[in-house]
Amino acid sequence: MSSSQERFQQAIDAIDAVNASDPTSISIRGSERPKELGHSELASEWVERLVDSPSVALRLAVRAHHVRRWEIPRETYPAGRAGYRRWRKQLQLFHAEQVGAILELVGYEQEAIERVGEIIRKERLGSDPEVQALEDALCLVFLETELIDTAAKIAEDEKLVGVLRKTLLKMSPLARALAEELPLEEHERALLKRAQASTSA
Repeated sequence: MSSSQERFQQAIDAIDAVNASDPTSISIRGSERPKELGHSELASEWVERLVDSPSVALRLAVRAHHVRRWEIPRETYPAGRAGYRRWRKQLQLFHAEQVGAILELVGYEQEAIERVGEIIRKERLGSDPEVQALEDALCLVFLETELIDTAAKIAEDEKLVGVLRKTLLKMSPLARALAEELPLEEHERALLKRAQASTSA
């Protein structure tokens, strides 16, 4: 293994070790995992399908996109859309800062650290293909792991179709196609198809 490969693996191991401390667990493909560890592993899998030969920066950003997320709960910000947006912006800054410290410890240079941070902060979303790949991966993770729970909370099909439509509109054509392969329950799959149809109408 080359020194660059060793450094990359050290970074991944360090990120995973932190995310393994998430007090919340989630079932992913039949296996119980600490939530953010499971989400980051799944997002990494999706990126490998979305991008031919993803860069080291993208792979690191995807693995660390929610590192220590549980330390800043949604409840610490005001209710409503404005509070939600402030929370999400603070999380992006926090995650970029946290992974930056990890990458510095294992020997990455500042230029590489800054690039990982740019992707995590979703800078130039819409024009940067790597930022779009992260967005795609996160949307696919949401659809695969949280759609059923979201459907139970929302209850009303029309509202859920609206949520799905907004999610799909953030995704690239390839990501939307991959969403059709997700192992969803029959009801959720039907709602996703309705949302898909509404985005192409």
